[in-house]
Amino acid sequence: MALDSCAINVCPAIAVRSSIGVEVWSCESTNLQYEYKPNLPKEDSRNCRSISFSSDGRSFAYSNGNEIKVINTKDWTIKCTLPRPKAFYLKFSPLGNYLSTWELYTVTKDKPEGSPNMFIYELSSGLQMFDVVQKNQTDWEPSWSSDESLFAIVIGGEALFYDVSGDSKNFSHSTRKIGGSRGAVVSLSPGACPPCVAVYTPGSKGGPSMCKLYKYPSLSPNQAIACKSFFQADRVELLWNKRGSGVLLLTSTEVDKSGASYYGNQALHFMATKGDSCSVPLSKEGPVHCVKWSPKATEFVVVYGFMPSKAALYNLKCDVVFDFGEGPRNCAYFNPFGNLVALAGFGNLPGNVEIWDIKKKEKLTDIKCPDTTYFEWSPNGVYFITATTAPRLRIGNGFKVYHYSGSLVHETIWPQGQELLGIEWQKFPENQFAEPIITKVKPEGIKSSLPEASKKAYTPPHLRMIKEGKDPDKFLPRSQINSNAQPGFPVGRKGGLKTNASKANRIKNKKELAVGNDAGPATSGEKNFKNGAPSNNDELNQPHRKLKVTKQTNDDNIQDGQKPVNKKVNNPEKEKKIRHVAKKLSDIKKLKLRQEQGETLELNQLNKISMEAKFLEELKFLKLTT
Repeated sequence: MALDSCAINVCPAIAVRSSIGVEVWSCESTNLQYEYKPNLPKEDSRNCRSISFSSDGRSFAYSNGNEIKVINTKDWTIKCTLPRPKAFYLKFSPLGNYLSTWELYTVTKDKPEGSPNMFIYELSSGLQMFDVVQKNQTDWEPSWSSDESLFAIVIGGEALFYDVSGDSKNFSHSTRKIGGSRGAVVSLSPGACPPCVAVYTPGSKGGPSMCKLYKYPSLSPNQAIACKSFFQADRVELLWNKRGSGVLLLTSTEVDKSGASYYGNQALHFMATKGDSCSVPLSKEGPVHCVKWSPKATEFVVVYGFMPSKAALYNLKCDVVFDFGEGPRNCAYFNPFGNLVALAGFGNLPGNVEIWDIKKKEKLTDIKCPDTTYFEWSPNGVYFITATTAPRLRIGNGFKVYHYSGSLVHETIWPQGQELLGIEWQKFPENQFAEPIITKVKPEGIKSSLPEASKKAYTPPHLRMIKEGKDPDKFLPRSQINSNAQPGFPVGRKGGLKTNASKANRIKNKKELAVGNDAGPATSGEKNFKNGAPSNNDELNQPHRKLKVTKQTNDDNIQDGQKPVNKKVNNPEKEKKIRHVAKKLSDIKKLKLRQEQGETLELNQLNKISMEAKFLEELKFLKLTT
């Protein structure tokens, strides 16, 4: 499979993170058969948690459970190593000079207040420049300006700004800040510097949520260049276009009070740096599945509505430029040049992928990529990759590379017993590739090795045998059913109404259980019951008959010198408390065993051990009073 002319000189590498380690794969310039080569990085470790390329593709970083390695992709040599064994996420700054890392926030006995878990490193020196406690796993990364002279981060509800331009690089003190509230979000615009700043503040006490735009460094409340307020917003996602001239606000609530949607409510708003703001009109009710800006920064795609969802292309005035119609879709992906867009339905959808030519507003192809958990366009804008990764799906892991026409050009299926955890295409500077010319020519591809799902309608076995000219009674097993049995009754039991005799027998059995052997001679009515005949004795039909006989039996036992038997009445609440205390004592026993083995316990675990005597006394008291 030959590459297009725009990609002849450069073949993007692919970083692969699997259950056995990290590898970088490449291909020859004349085909797209990706494979690992000895001169490329490889790390055999089951603790690799993250991989990341810088935005220009000149650096590649990954964590291996012991440290973070940053590699120069020009010759694939190690640029520096960072001592962060627990790093969970990695994020490069826009120019690739800094690397931000995040790890899980923990509390230890020595530091009950917690230790910093978000760090910024300078890659040229490998030095740590900034650290802070960042408990949130979402929106943890700092927001950088395009020239890396400024970054902003939300800490404790306040948006802090750090000016790191020049030689001083002051990471220790913030230069400006904007007060907000818990749940605030800050984002710096890409493009020209100084940047614009979008600050979202959630509403409180029934008030509306609000998003304001500022031009840095003018951050006073009365210096906002645009403002948008809205209700029903528990959280917001700020999406800037490439030029930094407009931002989309995707607001959402956790619960839809109207009950129309299980996933809550979503709404979409637009704010421009010129001061304009409006709500994006959506013509179909339902959630907003996906919003993506075109790299051209003049239009965006929205996938929204109940299934089958709608997809539409909007301009900067929030007018619909083109309607893609309805279909099983919940994702949208622009290629790096913005002349192609992929509309797909992943997750619980069958995996349809539509490729559209944005300029001509026509569909080029429609293919099916089932079980896809990852999608990414190649930097050359011609190919895209789909992958099935764990832990979302643990079987059938692998990745495929497609031409935009729908031709499959490469496929790698992971061996059984191994899992593909992550995959990422190497990025390149914007001027590396020319914009591809879109044609309807479909190059020759390969056939997938995975079996295709049958498209035929299901036919029951007996109908298949009839079509083949066979008698189903001779080949298919049938249960032996009594011909006298009636439908709805178990095999071996005849249908029909219950007889008076069987009813009388049940009454007799109940009576004997209540009376016992000391109930005295049977009455004439009871004799008639034993014989299966109906009785004319009215006493047998009275509900207090059983109580009288039972009382008489107890009196006879007392006369014989026997004490009445008092059955022990269980107390469910007390038993529940006993089980609860016993579980705590069991946990304490396990903690003491770990402590004896030399393991360092946390502060809350030590407090639990100190309460062992209290739990023992409580358990003793509960058992005595039961």
